[in-house]
Amino acid sequence: MADDLKYHPVRHDHDKFLKKAQKRACFNEAYDELEDKYSLVSELLRARSKAGLTQEAVAERMGTTKSAVSRLEAAGKLSPSVTTLKKYANAVGCEIEIKLVPASRKVARHASTSRKRAVG
Repeated sequence: MADDLKYHPVRHDHDKFLKKAQKRACFNEAYDELEDKYSLVSELLRARSKAGLTQEAVAERMGTTKSAVSRLEAAGKLSPSVTTLKKYANAVGCEIEIKLVPASRKVARHASTSRKRAVG
């Protein structure tokens, strides 16, 4: 009975998941559409990890709640304001940098990413 309550993590092979998912209709289009959100979330998590902070600590520094930080670090429907991103960056000891990139560079980057996925 005690073994039933023991935590058993589920292994996840992201590359294998992507390879299988790419075979589904419209997956690549949906994945590319979310790329910017996932990229932002990755940056947030990397910065918090590098700062060695918990969500609770970041929330306290931002003057908000842990659940608000959790939502910010999730790639859901949330579109954080620049003010919120500045508060988060400050809380983890960073600054934000916003750039406008010519569309041709982004198209080239997507083509490169698609080729990498195809080779994958």
